[in-house]
Amino acid sequence: MTLWLTQIKPDMRLRQARRDLASAVGMHHRLLSLFPDDLGDDPRRHLGVLFRVETSATGAEILLQSQVPPDLHALPEHYGSATTRNLDPLVEGLRPGRAVHYRIAGNAIRRLGKTTRAARNLTAVLPLHGAEAEEWWHRHAEASGLQVQTVLTTPLGSARGERADSADKIRHARTLFDGRALITDADLLRRRLLDGIGRGKAYGCGLLTLAPAR
Repeated sequence: MTLWLTQIKPDMRLRQARRDLASAVGMHHRLLSLFPDDLGDDPRRHLGVLFRVETSATGAEILLQSQVPPDLHALPEHYGSATTRNLDPLVEGLRPGRAVHYRIAGNAIRRLGKTTRAARNLTAVLPLHGAEAEEWWHRHAEASGLQVQTVLTTPLGSARGERADSADKIRHARTLFDGRALITDADLLRRRLLDGIGRGKAYGCGLLTLAPAR
């Protein structure tokens, strides 16, 4: 398994960059345009494409993970700066018992049955917050080969957008989880790194990033 991580810092003076950042669907299409377009019905899954948009005092940054390096020349002219690095040393160094720092923007939700929805007048999907969101992450982390030691949750704006081929609008609630964990199952963790975690993976959710912890 080979993984690549690309960091893109878009120039917010460019209209195309602002438009992409305003729509999770637009960002999805922008990033897929950096790869070959003859990969069947689900190129995102075939390429292992996951992404996360982060903001800081220095502006927005797009983290793009893939199984093949993207063609950065396919970005619009003056879109911003971008660099790609190979994650194999990190992935191959994962071992049970090792501590890591993690970060993931997860779609922490609970799906409700028809009876519950009708009784409480709720939608089919209920976004989770606070302790319930933490419980969601603990379950998914354990199922991904991680034992969570610390967790900090930060509510994020929902990933939103409108599909070009229909009037359907997408909306995925997002919570940022940061903290420290111990690896319990390295093979399972590698699989989750590749596949992503939870729902909304095409639209900026589910990318798990790790860094060694001392």
